[in-house]
Amino acid sequence: MYKISLITGDGIGPELSESVINILDAINDKIGVKVQVTKLEAGDAALKKTGKALPDETLDTIKKSDACLKAPVGESAADVIVVLRRLLDLYANIRPAKAYPNMPSLNQNTDMVIVRENTEDLYTGMEFDMGDTSIALRSISKRASERIANYAFITAEQRNKKKKVTCVHKSNVMRKTDGLFARTCEQVSKRYPNVAFENMYVDACAMNLIRQPEAFDVIVTTNLFGDILSDEASQVVGGLGMAPAANIGDNFALFEPVHGAAFDIAGKQIANPSSFILSAKMMFEWLSTKNNDKSCSDIAKKMEDAVYGIVKDGIKTKDIGGNKSTKEFTQNVISRII
Repeated sequence: MYKISLITGDGIGPELSESVINILDAINDKIGVKVQVTKLEAGDAALKKTGKALPDETLDTIKKSDACLKAPVGESAADVIVVLRRLLDLYANIRPAKAYPNMPSLNQNTDMVIVRENTEDLYTGMEFDMGDTSIALRSISKRASERIANYAFITAEQRNKKKKVTCVHKSNVMRKTDGLFARTCEQVSKRYPNVAFENMYVDACAMNLIRQPEAFDVIVTTNLFGDILSDEASQVVGGLGMAPAANIGDNFALFEPVHGAAFDIAGKQIANPSSFILSAKMMFEWLSTKNNDKSCSDIAKKMEDAVYGIVKDGIKTKDIGGNKSTKEFTQNVISRII
């Protein structure tokens, strides 16, 4: 029995959470793997109710679980996900960008993963005012750069695609911080002779994601650049609604859709749940690897195949031009999984 904590979130978060819970319930009933889901509060609603965006009870429950699923939260997102990344040392942010059929992808051959360092850079929030000037401090360490580079090369080996890692930085301008990151990645590359390695400046990468997205396999980069490039990559393959993400540490992981809470369509049952379903798929992949549990990898494949098959058949939710509700889309997924 896997204990899964689920932050139900804000906006469309509760609707997407219901979708994933229904899928997990179906897996419990029909497939050998058992999961126990505990719903938790965090985000804007929790802040209003308890005075904390990440209540102590929520954090304690997450720490006791085997993995965490997090639906999108609202304006207090930084007080939830950024805090969880630091407290749990979830140093690797993993964002696949894969083209699905019948989605507005720039290139149907696009299939990449962005591996983003998740604990430092400008996102540590070290900012202060000096008179009329505001200053932010950027920290890049060899330790963090080395472990994220290792994660990227291992990912490239396991994907069995192009087996290529592209290190993205701006070391020609930020010679100390990005210089350290680039040098460390190059040093790590020597441990993986079967994986091709290249350097690319972040502005060139942003251009090439539009011009030639199919050329990328695994991109490894720093926190801020990774945040921006992964959203761009998601749009390249058809939008944030198909974009899952994982936050992975040595002993724990949290999985979430890339997109936000979409308050403008909340409560209408028209939101595409694919990003959260695919995030749950990533969770099962991680559980499979961590626990050497093949049944989890089998479930992950069933979930991926279900979403792929549905969009290939032209079945879409109303927010992306289809005629299905969130619940109807979810039922289609369940019917293909079990």
